Amino acid sequence: MIGAFKAPLGADEIKAKAKSLGVDLVGIADGTVMDTHPPDPADPRRPSDITELDAGRVIVLAKHYTAGTTRLARWDERHKYYNDELTLTALEEASLELVYWLEDKGYPAIIIPPTHVDPWRYRNDPSAHMTTLLSLNHAAVEAGLGTLGLNLQLLTPEFGPRVILSAILSSIDCAVDRPMTEALCLGPECGRCLSTCPGDVVGHWARDWSTCDRYRSPHGFAQLAEHIGTVLDANGLDAKMELIRSETSFNLWQSILRGAGVVTGCRRCQDVCPVGADYARFYKDALETMPEDTPEKRARLARMVADEKAGVVSPGRTAQARWIGRTPSPKDTP
Repeated sequence: MIGAFKAPLGADEIKAKAKSLGVDLVGIADGTVMDTHPPDPADPRRPSDITELDAGRVIVLAKHYTAGTTRLARWDERHKYYNDELTLTALEEASLELVYWLEDKGYPAIIIPPTHVDPWRYRNDPSAHMTTLLSLNHAAVEAGLGTLGLNLQLLTPEFGPRVILSAILSSIDCAVDRPMTEALCLGPECGRCLSTCPGDVVGHWARDWSTCDRYRSPHGFAQLAEHIGTVLDANGLDAKMELIRSETSFNLWQSILRGAGVVTGCRRCQDVCPVGADYARFYKDALETMPEDTPEKRARLARMVADEKAGVVSPGRTAQARWIGRTPSPKDTP
């Protein structure tokens, strides 16, 4: 019966509407394909786990970061946190407007934000990594927007990794996009994401997500829980009051107001990545030098390159091959 109320709707019309709302990139993935190929088979996060009724299509939306803040080299720059939160707000508003537009056409839809985790999975450990309900990086690859990089971030031809993602689930009978087959990432031969990472969390087609979280969300729940514990453990009322009035409390208060430093944070690996038509235009002159680089990091990258030239395939590369794409054989690289 519900089909009688659905207006004919094609992929091109959906994409045009999304871009008219301010979205920079949009692609459409097949929800059943994503169900069949979850990024982590041991802990699958599939569209149908969110809704069995309206998960036939996954519309992935991307909005690029502002260039001025990207040019700031410090990872813990609060101007970045705040501006990124505003970019996320704009993307969320565009997502909501698109959902209402789809409903007007007769298609129920659900927004999948980039920051929403399943609270039922929390196990009283603020330091444990909490994954999102759906991996938007992987969804974006399935929607034809790009491929994954060495640290498993999404890379796009237009903006490299310098985008924020959102997604909408809706069972629309429209065409889907084909994933890219050729990898955009140059791998450890580039390795700028590893060299610049302040937390040194980038592995060989892998990432230490728990450690990364302390940088991606520097004023998030883990810091809040630790700070409250420190206040409770302080000896005497004066010491407790000093901690309550501290810069840490102030930063947490500011972050609670807008989410800056909680849902936004470090993105140095995104800033310095040379992939994307925007890098030479806006960022190369400001970000080519990476003060976080060390001889130890360069040595680790050299070992990765040597392993790949020797035909050694890392476990991360094997697990993520579908989303990384085909790369030229290192044996063929002079």
